[in-house]
Amino acid sequence: MKHALTLTVIANITSNYGEGLGNVSSIQKVFKNGNTYATRSRESLKNSLMVQSGMYDDLKVTVDGATQKEVNEKLNVSNCRALEGGYMNTSVGEKKLTFVRKSSFYLTDAIACDPFVNETRFHNNLHLARTYAKANNITLQDKEAAKKTGLMPYNYEYDKSLKMYSITFDLSMIGKDENFDIEASREEKAERVNSMLKTIENLNLIVKGNLDNAEPVFVVGGLSDRMTHQFENVVRVKNGKLKITNDLKDRIARGYKVGLLEGGSMDNEADIVEELKPVSIAKFFDGLKDEVNKYYGI
Repeated sequence: MKHALTLTVIANITSNYGEGLGNVSSIQKVFKNGNTYATRSRESLKNSLMVQSGMYDDLKVTVDGATQKEVNEKLNVSNCRALEGGYMNTSVGEKKLTFVRKSSFYLTDAIACDPFVNETRFHNNLHLARTYAKANNITLQDKEAAKKTGLMPYNYEYDKSLKMYSITFDLSMIGKDENFDIEASREEKAERVNSMLKTIENLNLIVKGNLDNAEPVFVVGGLSDRMTHQFENVVRVKNGKLKITNDLKDRIARGYKVGLLEGGSMDNEADIVEELKPVSIAKFFDGLKDEVNKYYGI
């Protein structure tokens, strides 16, 4: 029986910011194949999915030497969606037992499809400084006096580009907590997976105060008998074009589906439509949710 659900997604995603140097913010990058690529980390993606899907709505946190998710016999994966992404709690019960439960879904980093090209954006807090200066009779033209207003220019690297990431669910682990030998109902399990799928379909990210649409422009996958990112090694995009290889087509032919957001998001859209026969993004995710319901017998 197919116990895994695997997806590989191409989306127009902004990058994470790493360490800053002075008033300069740099995005996170990885180096591979002789080039530098912008990234959004798997941790950032996971947090965004959990928050936007509502899975973190029932999150409870304890601080007992370390900040950690609250877990006990009465609050566990079976009745707390926030724990679905895994936990390690070192203070359960009077004996301070340690319980570990792995995540039931796994993400890769979202890595840009093409090498990084630096785009620097420049800003300042002039309006705030001017407002403070006016209220305190300070002249901004006076360099020494202007320092009292906190006037500060700053800049940051910017990247929003096509990035690829994969996510794989272990459907047999959803809603199950072996530490307490308990699990959620079939309806609850299906609801958790489908809420995550809905979030992937409509994902957005807030970066530097800006709301960015991170919905898929291309997605491939479905239910699988292998617990792995099936399409991670065969989906490749270069210069805005999806590489349509025999390996990609062979894997799709094993019972997987393809979704495409038409309208020019991919430069070789016509070739994708002709050779891969994709459905719309909405139909792709609707079909996937139906498969999840069938898996759980709903």
